[in-house]
Amino acid sequence: MNNTIIKKSLADEVASRIMEQISLGHYKADEKLPIEPELMKSFGVGRSTIREAIKSLANSGLLRVQQGVGTFVEQASQNREPMEQRMKRARIQDLDEVRQLLELKIAEKAAANRTEKDIVTIKSYLTARKQAALDGLINECIDADINFHIAIAEASKNEILVDLYKATAVHLKKWFLSIYPDTEIFIKTYSLHKQLLKCIIEKDPKKAWNTSVEIIGHGHQ
Repeated sequence: MNNTIIKKSLADEVASRIMEQISLGHYKADEKLPIEPELMKSFGVGRSTIREAIKSLANSGLLRVQQGVGTFVEQASQNREPMEQRMKRARIQDLDEVRQLLELKIAEKAAANRTEKDIVTIKSYLTARKQAALDGLINECIDADINFHIAIAEASKNEILVDLYKATAVHLKKWFLSIYPDTEIFIKTYSLHKQLLKCIIEKDPKKAWNTSVEIIGHGHQ
């Protein structure tokens, strides 16, 4: 299993380097990429890693592979990698930083724009989070925690913030499972999450922001 993870991270790194070279103009639209042996030598990786990186970039529309001819850079208009694809190959730590930054803003905006219906939804996920934490159910606890923050995002009434938050959070669950072996951190931070809900109920954006800062300071959750 470890070998697979290492191989995948190498392919992601190669894909990132190729994208960087394209963005810097080293490879232009319709230009053919070097053959596999040259790419292997250039990046110091094996054939399977190169092929995986090329496949990833081809799937996202950045490259096109013509069997028997070679691999080409797509037209400039297609060189923008879809955000969802970009997030799939992002470093987990980078995604988590984006998630934390978003949580500050959605808390602030939710405190200003929430409805009574939003409050009911946020409360329900906070209750589920607490119960799962007390019962030691880490999977359910992480799900409830993510849904709690998504509900706050939806209360912000900013659809872009909602989409961005969902896009980052969905990729982080596996990482949370790897860094939180039990629900202890969720029990410890329950009072802060309850305080955040109180700030949102009271429509106090500044306190909501500051409480989110405290939550982030307590091990992300």
